[in-house]
Amino acid sequence: MALHSFLFVLSLAALAWSFPEVCETIADAMSDSSDVYYPDLLGTIIGINHYEQDIHHWASSSSQWSLCSVQPGSAEDVGIILGILGSNRTAFAVKGGGHASNPGFSSTTGVHISMSRFSEVTYDAASQTVVVGAGLIWDDVYSALEPHNVNVVGGRVTGVGVAGFTLGGGYSWLTNQRGLTIDTVVAFELVKPDGKIVDVTQNSNPDLFFALKGGLNNFGIVTKFTLRTFPQGMVWGGLITYTFGQLDEVNAAAARFSSEVTDPKAGIITTYNFLLGQPGVSQILFYDGPTPPDGIFDDFLAIQHFTKDIDTRTFLSLVLASPANATQGTRGIFQTVPLLAYTPTLIDAILNETTFWGSKLSWASGSFISYDVEPFLPTLFSYNTKATAYPPSRSVPLLPLNLYYAWTLDVADDLFHDSIKKSAEQIYKVALSEGQKDIVGAALYPNYAIFDTPVESIYGSNLDRMRKVKAAVDPDNVMGLAGGFKV
Repeated sequence: MALHSFLFVLSLAALAWSFPEVCETIADAMSDSSDVYYPDLLGTIIGINHYEQDIHHWASSSSQWSLCSVQPGSAEDVGIILGILGSNRTAFAVKGGGHASNPGFSSTTGVHISMSRFSEVTYDAASQTVVVGAGLIWDDVYSALEPHNVNVVGGRVTGVGVAGFTLGGGYSWLTNQRGLTIDTVVAFELVKPDGKIVDVTQNSNPDLFFALKGGLNNFGIVTKFTLRTFPQGMVWGGLITYTFGQLDEVNAAAARFSSEVTDPKAGIITTYNFLLGQPGVSQILFYDGPTPPDGIFDDFLAIQHFTKDIDTRTFLSLVLASPANATQGTRGIFQTVPLLAYTPTLIDAILNETTFWGSKLSWASGSFISYDVEPFLPTLFSYNTKATAYPPSRSVPLLPLNLYYAWTLDVADDLFHDSIKKSAEQIYKVALSEGQKDIVGAALYPNYAIFDTPVESIYGSNLDRMRKVKAAVDPDNVMGLAGGFKV
C-alpha cells in the first residue's frame, strides 16, 4: 500500500476505535447474515482485510476510504440499512463489481455498501431465465451457466460487474442478436428507499420497470436480476495485437467490417492503445459459432500480428482472453462519443487522437491511453418495443465509442479528465464533418459517460418521466445521498 494510503488507514483506524455511530446502529439492527467492517491495520498488514476488499475498485481513483463497509446478506437487511442512512442523512455508496471509472459513483467517505454476498446464479430451464445476484461479475455468471449450454446478454470483457453494467444499459457480444442487456431483463428485485422489497416487472410497475432499465441507482438498490437466457455453444475468436507498422491495414479492416459485415453473430472491438511510446491495437474478434464464414475476419487474419490467441473456445474463455485487467489498480476515467458509423476518416482521427494524447500525457504519468471502436448493426435497438430509460430514442442506432485513460499520479487527475473531454469533443467534430448529423443531441451511454455529464445528455426526453418515477419511489431523496448521475 502506498504511504499516503497507509496514513489514511491509520487515521481511519483511530476513528474506528470509536466506531462511528451510524455504523454501530447498522450493525446492531441487521441480522446475523450481514456484517459491518472497519479500517483494520492488522488486517492490512497480514493481507486479510474485508474492509479494503469491500472498498476496492478496478480503477484506484474510484475508491474512497469510508467510515465503515457493510456486507448485507439479505434484501431485508438492505432495507434496514437504507432506513438508517435515510433517517440520518448519511452519505453512502453501493458497489457491485467495482468496475466504475467515475470517482464517487460507487464509493464514499460515508457508509460503503458492498453487494458481494448477493452471489446467486439460479437457472430455470422451464422459463429459460436465470436469477443473478447484484454482487457478481459476468465471469461468474458465464461460468455458472456454461454446464447448461445457455448464456445471457452480458459484458464482453473480464471483470465487469453485473449490476452497474445492467442498470446502465449493457452492450454485449450478443447485442446484434438479442439487444442490450436491459432488453433481456424480465424482473428486478428492488429494495426501495423506504426499505420495502418489491419485484419490479412490466406488469407490476411499468413506470419503475422503464426507469430501472438504464436509470442506474436512482430508484433504490437492486439485489437480483431475472434475465432471459439463450442457447449457447462454442464460439470462435480471441485477441490479436498489432504494432505501429500494421495500423494502416488495421484501420482499413475495421472500417470495412463496420460498413460491410451484416452477420449478427459477428463482432469486434478494435482498441487503439498508446503504450510504451507508440500506438498499437488490441483487436478482439468474436463469432457466435465454432467457425466463422469465410470473408468476415479475413482482413484481420491476414495482417502481420505481434501476438495471436484465436481459437474455437467457450464463451467464458473468449471473455477471459481480453486484456481488460492489465491496468487494474491504476487511476482511470472513461468518456464516450455517440456515433452512427466508423468511417475510414473517423478511424484515422481516432488513431491521431491516440497518438497525440498518448505522447502528450506520458510525461504526466499516463500509462495507457486507449480508444475502443465498437461497431454494431443498425438493428441493435430493435429488440425491445417498450421504452427504456436508456436509450431515450431507439430510432437512431448509436455506436458507443469508449475513451479510456489510465495514469498513476493523483495530482494529475484534472489534467486527464480535461484531456479526455477535449479528445472526445475533437472526435465528435470529425464525425459531424463526416455528415453524422444525427449525433447532435444524441444520448451518451451512461456506463461510459464522464462524471460531470449532464443527465439531460444521457436521458433526453425520458428525463421528465424518470423524475416523476423518482418522486414517487423516493420522495425523501435517499438515493441522492449516493453518488452517480442523479435525475
